Amino acid sequence: MKESAIENESFRDSISTISKEGKRAWIYPKKPVGKLYRARTIVGWILLTMLFSWPFIKVNGHPIMLLNIIERKFIIMGVAFWPQDFFLFVLAMMTFVVFIILFTVIFGRVWCGWACPQTIFMEMVFRKIEYLIEGDYQHQKRLTNSSWTSEKIVKKGIKHFIFFLIAFCIANIFLAYIISIDQLKLLVTDGPGAHMAGFSALVIFTTVFYLVYARFREQACIVVCPYGRLQGVLLDKNSIVITYDYKRGEPRGAMHKGEKREFGDCIDCHQCVQVCPTGIDIRNGTQLECVNCSACVDACDSIMQRIGFQKRLIRYDSEEGVATKTKFKITTRIIAYSVVLFLLLTTFITLLALRTDVEATILRTPGMMYQKLGDGKVSNLYVVQVINKTFSKIPVELRLKQPAGEIKYVGNGLKEVSEQGLTESEFFLILSQHDIHKLKTPVIIEVLSGNKVVSEVKTNFLGPNDAGD
Repeated sequence: MKESAIENESFRDSISTISKEGKRAWIYPKKPVGKLYRARTIVGWILLTMLFSWPFIKVNGHPIMLLNIIERKFIIMGVAFWPQDFFLFVLAMMTFVVFIILFTVIFGRVWCGWACPQTIFMEMVFRKIEYLIEGDYQHQKRLTNSSWTSEKIVKKGIKHFIFFLIAFCIANIFLAYIISIDQLKLLVTDGPGAHMAGFSALVIFTTVFYLVYARFREQACIVVCPYGRLQGVLLDKNSIVITYDYKRGEPRGAMHKGEKREFGDCIDCHQCVQVCPTGIDIRNGTQLECVNCSACVDACDSIMQRIGFQKRLIRYDSEEGVATKTKFKITTRIIAYSVVLFLLLTTFITLLALRTDVEATILRTPGMMYQKLGDGKVSNLYVVQVINKTFSKIPVELRLKQPAGEIKYVGNGLKEVSEQGLTESEFFLILSQHDIHKLKTPVIIEVLSGNKVVSEVKTNFLGPNDAGD
């Protein structure tokens, strides 16, 4: 029969990955099979193909994706971003966070089970290799608990050797996203001695990835990842999550041939628990440890189909949907988050469209006063800094738009800016005293590349209050 509410809540007093003695309890999930698992496998391999291929894809000779945090150089979909574009990065992160919030409010933690790199590598790569070498969960348990025979040494040795090789490959790809695939090739051809920083990073990344997937495993989702805790704040009764239909399944009871059934549809076979990669019992309700991987859905469906019951006793649904049999509905919270996301996304796209390939900064030289020239003119000394965000050299020059005046460079002046480069120069801006009617006169200076205006800078010209002074 159905347990009391207090007894049902006892599962919250402990987690499946920690024993009563406080030690790590190793999880041996049963190999999942089913329609949703096949779909997850396809999605996982598509995402893995994208992850491993992108560092090799180039646009006009440059990587399609580069996240060089060290040099603050970013290339996203072939477009270069500089530190001066940091506001775009902040806005993009804000948009992404709001999207995650909205996505979680609607779909729960489905990201974790279907698209998170931790889950994809663990379930679609490392776990599959483990099943191939050591067998299903019962064989793995038996092998781990057995003495160190030649079979155990060979199987464990091969498994961990392959794990380390895969971790090494992941580390290389991860490093390629930071320093580019060309720099990674130099690390290989020149040897570690010529690139000790890159080699050290590669060793650290390899070690971390190996330990995460060989030892830490589901603990990354349960202990480290903040998203599971965020889920508890964002979910409500209308969020779509992996849920057990207790209305149909309770009270639980084993099924015996020829016996009149007086229980619900759940036959208490524990298949949903055995396939869970975090070791939880989904029948206890939504839990922090659940990553919405759908393995329990496939396992339950196979049992229901075998005994002739309706499938989807465990399914993607909302708590409200299970309790009242109602369909998903749009709530006020969803509308509010959607409006905020739309505004952020519109702002980001607008700023991205208005972003220029050349950025110029013009400042008066600090500590320098204006100078009166003998021909009734006044000059100010300025410093100009021009950043080229493109992948090719560009010629640049300055032109005074208003008021009328003259620009005279100090030294060679501006000529061209190298690809993804920066150049500085100094120049005198000379105005007639007749055009100066106050202490600070607004001026507009255009930056030209060829005959095209690529940037426009507004600054002030310091001069005498009175033109006749």
